[in-house]
Amino acid sequence: MFPRRLLPATSLLAAFDAVARHLSFSAAADELQLTQSAVSRQIKVLEDQLGCLLFVRDRRKVMLSDAGAAYHREVKPILAALFRATLEITTNRAGGSLDLAILPTFGTRWLAPRLGHFLADNPGVTINLCTRLNVFDFHFESIDAAIHFGLPEWPGAGLDYLMGEQVIPVCSPALRREAGFAEPGDLLRAPLIHLVSRPRAWMNWFGSMQVRAGQIDGLMIDQFATAAQAVAGGVGVALMPTFLIAAELGRGELVPAVDVEPIAGEESYYLAWPKARTSHQPLAAFRAWLVEEATRFRSGAP
Repeated sequence: MFPRRLLPATSLLAAFDAVARHLSFSAAADELQLTQSAVSRQIKVLEDQLGCLLFVRDRRKVMLSDAGAAYHREVKPILAALFRATLEITTNRAGGSLDLAILPTFGTRWLAPRLGHFLADNPGVTINLCTRLNVFDFHFESIDAAIHFGLPEWPGAGLDYLMGEQVIPVCSPALRREAGFAEPGDLLRAPLIHLVSRPRAWMNWFGSMQVRAGQIDGLMIDQFATAAQAVAGGVGVALMPTFLIAAELGRGELVPAVDVEPIAGEESYYLAWPKARTSHQPLAAFRAWLVEEATRFRSGAP
């Protein structure tokens, strides 16, 4: 058993976390639906219990002390884990829940249509989806797993390979007719659209086509869906993964800018997951299902 004096009440920790995030006793009081004096008393009790000052009060300004900042870094993920555990057991006593971070287009176009199969095979499991575009620290996020696109690198996480992608340059039918693109090198005079998540994609593509590109300028877009709409509207030419634009190609909204075979990109899709959550049953079940589903897709299954 831990000594009682080393286990502060959760109400004290919640007050400390709120003040630390807002750097304001009044804002913390509003969040916690308490009076400002009540929050101040809770912080004083916690400081007395810990034997150190957590905040520095300078006139009307509140700042974390060095000890307070260090303590908050440790307390914040603990409170998040406690909230997640409580939410999980109160909302889903049978199967548990899985908090999954997705990439928007991959999530909506490839993953979401398949999730029904997983849920049917795992009754009682609830999946909560959120969007994350970049690598983050699982230690500070209440997330069980994330879809990652890039190199197989995620500090402190395990990675399950899902799939690579084949990319082709696409544009609107009108732009191809007007510009008269015929060879890969012709695209050097086209308005090129770059995806933030794939900053070297055009450089790599021109290299694979044996085209000396030099400096490649163009419009930079951070969302795949926005880029696809811009291309369909005739704004420019973009390198797109074929499996994510199958619908647009089928409807003729997008067409290959030049007649070349798709090429494999350097990066791939992975499922990233914190190793500390390996034994979490919904995560284990989801990992097994997703890897099998991706394997089926790579083999050509719909």
